[in-house]
Amino acid sequence: MNNNDRTILDARAVVPEHVLFQEVVGNSALLNLETETYFGLDDVGTRMWEAVGAADSIADAARSLADVYDAPLETIERDLVKLVADLRRHGLLDLAE
Repeated sequence: MNNNDRTILDARAVVPEHVLFQEVVGNSALLNLETETYFGLDDVGTRMWEAVGAADSIADAARSLADVYDAPLETIERDLVKLVADLRRHGLLDLAE
């Protein structure tokens, strides 16, 4: 895990005001109203989104997801860091210390 990944894991997720979230039958859609960027999440992505929104840090979200899924914490952290990075790149999520 590199320093950027560790920085993401140590941060808290913040949903910008210009982002709309809508869950539909386990899947969800995110919409950046400023750029009109749409991002779809499957059921696992939706659980990840909910976990990062409820946790004090991305690392805490990974630990809570590890309790739900039968996967090593390192795998969940890697997948969560990738999702958070993608969401940030599309302006759908910010990070705070």
